[in-house]
Amino acid sequence: MLAACGTAPPRSVPSEPPAPAAPIIEQPKSRWVPVGWDALPGWADDQIVLAWPALLRSCTRPATGWEAACARAQALSDPNEAAVRAWLQRHLQPYRVEPLDGSSADGLLTAYYEPLIEARRLPDARFRVPLYRAPADLAQRRPYWTRAQLETLPAAKSALKGLEIAYVADPLDALILHIQGSGRLQLTEADGRQRLVRVAFAGHNDHPYRSVGRWLVEQGVFTLEQASWPAIKEWARTNPRRVMEMLHANPRYVFFREEPLPDPSIGPVGAQGVPLTPGRSIAVDRGSIPYGTPVWIASTEPPPQPGGEPRPLQRLMVAQDTGGAIVGAVRGDFFWGWGDGAEGLAGRMKQPLKMWVLWPRRAAP
Repeated sequence: MLAACGTAPPRSVPSEPPAPAAPIIEQPKSRWVPVGWDALPGWADDQIVLAWPALLRSCTRPATGWEAACARAQALSDPNEAAVRAWLQRHLQPYRVEPLDGSSADGLLTAYYEPLIEARRLPDARFRVPLYRAPADLAQRRPYWTRAQLETLPAAKSALKGLEIAYVADPLDALILHIQGSGRLQLTEADGRQRLVRVAFAGHNDHPYRSVGRWLVEQGVFTLEQASWPAIKEWARTNPRRVMEMLHANPRYVFFREEPLPDPSIGPVGAQGVPLTPGRSIAVDRGSIPYGTPVWIASTEPPPQPGGEPRPLQRLMVAQDTGGAIVGAVRGDFFWGWGDGAEGLAGRMKQPLKMWVLWPRRAAP
């Protein structure tokens, strides 16, 4: 279930205990500058407790430096709103995230989701676009065949023969699975039975990801602001003869593995190795922020209608994933989850971003 988009009523913030001055921390791609809790926009208004399950999931695979803090978090007996807020402010120190060179701390927030796509186990006249398992020689041939080669060259196509998981009807449905990294299939088996399964990321061809939206901008079809996923789908619908040209502009190709989905309420597993939480998990550049780190974001949601006013998006997230396009000190990809509304929000999101991380205090008891 997606987290609520609105803000909770203002509440008082428990006073934080005095602590020694924290030093600046440098990561490979960012530096963290210590700040007070009052520097986090909207900190008093978020329902902090909604991020607690995501943090506890990350604590099953704690980052270096988090072992003691995670043990204390897992021991919190009654994780209600007040208790969680007090725990965070007692044990963690907020830091502003900025580039190593000290340039602007303004970044970019995009979003992703887990799509639900109709599929067939066997191809037919409508369902003809395959999703593949990883080939046996993927690790030996680096880089592997490009997307265009895998879809056109006989030798490349033969390397994937017999590895088909399922077939979807629209090449853009396959592309969105490649971009998002996982998805849910409403799968019709060969005997007519229907099942809900997940296809999860199993590897890629080691070529760089190139945005099809940016390719369309370079072609003069859109401005950068216009290149949303709904606009791309509409362009493809009206320009069917150029769809393959657009797809081949992105050389990266993703392979999947099929997983059962006994509990549809559990999200896909992110790069940290834990299930993602809708509205509370964020993908980051691992060179800037380690997995499992709580992250405070200050951004906006895209307006519901073109020309509308964006709504503030200020909340506690947990860094649990990454992506090929998520590069930079202040760069985030917001996980909206699945179901109604998730695709629309994710497809239109390209918002300004400021980020803070919360890190264990060395002197915390």
